[in-house]
Amino acid sequence: MKTDNAPVRILFYFAGLFIMTIGISLSVKSDLGVSPVSAIPYTMTVVWGIEMGKATIIFHTGLVLIQILLLRSRFQLRNVLQIIVGVIFGYFTTFCNFMVSFLPTPHFIAIRLSMMVVSVILIAMGIFFYVPADIMPLASEGIMLVIAEMTHFAFSRVKISFDVLMVIISLTICLISIHQLGSVGIGTVIAAVCVGLVLGIIVRLLGGWRYRILHHGQRGMEN
Repeated sequence: MKTDNAPVRILFYFAGLFIMTIGISLSVKSDLGVSPVSAIPYTMTVVWGIEMGKATIIFHTGLVLIQILLLRSRFQLRNVLQIIVGVIFGYFTTFCNFMVSFLPTPHFIAIRLSMMVVSVILIAMGIFFYVPADIMPLASEGIMLVIAEMTHFAFSRVKISFDVLMVIISLTICLISIHQLGSVGIGTVIAAVCVGLVLGIIVRLLGGWRYRILHHGQRGMEN
């Protein structure tokens, strides 16, 4: 973690995580499918009835264990903190799902699609705040970084492959267990394609402002 302007980085980090979970909860409420990275936890909810926040914690803990198995002695102990972040993310998910539950269940496809669009924007906005804070990645990103390092593939290629794998696993489990698509739907495709595009637009519009806030006072310290 970078120590310059730490309070603002911490604020950006947790605000970003919380905004992301609001977006995820809206995608669940739309019933059009969730984003690829949330597909496994939501599948655990749909198939086994595990509350989604708890499923998120289990999923992220499992990803950290896989990192340990892959890296062995090269695993950095500090990355165990990804489990703590996963627990926080899980509790955020539980809270946001509870809050979204007060919204009426949408029956018209136009409303459901609108909810999915808002979900995509919020997930992209969450990433916009959370990633540059540079504190500790979520375990889903942590394992992608590990795979990219071990295979020497570009992170973008690893992310695409990882997202596709999550969708395939979720779809397979749902089809076998409940004979339905479950966590996968048109919303999954929308999220997979559009989150990155929306994030690019947000960065172009607000990236300069974010840089000034994150690095406020750093120049004075350097001079």
